[in-house]
Amino acid sequence: VQLQASGGGLVQAGGSLRLPCVGTGRIFSLNVIGWYRQVPGKQRELVAAITSDGSPHYADSVKGRFTISRDNGKNTMYLQMNSLKPEDTAVYYCNVPGFESDFSWGQGTLVTVSS
Repeated sequence: VQLQASGGGLVQAGGSLRLPCVGTGRIFSLNVIGWYRQVPGKQRELVAAITSDGSPHYADSVKGRFTISRDNGKNTMYLQMNSLKPEDTAVYYCNVPGFESDFSWGQGTLVTVSS
């Protein structure tokens, strides 16, 4: 597995979770890496991405609540999720935007937000 997300779990609405994504050095030398999520029956969506110099980009649905960061020295990317809502319930993955087919999705990590 080239990128592996973890840290998911069950949390109440309004709560927080921090997801780490560990990858290989080759991947973390690339420009942009990102967090995706997928709800059963729906398309996988990109929720946040970060450039090699740490510039973040967010989907409107998570802007102001989620924070993406990366530690290139540890080959790890993070997604800090605050003020979680039931609609944030999904399996979360990490991958390389624009090059997703070149890398394994892994099994992702399930985040469940209860109301």
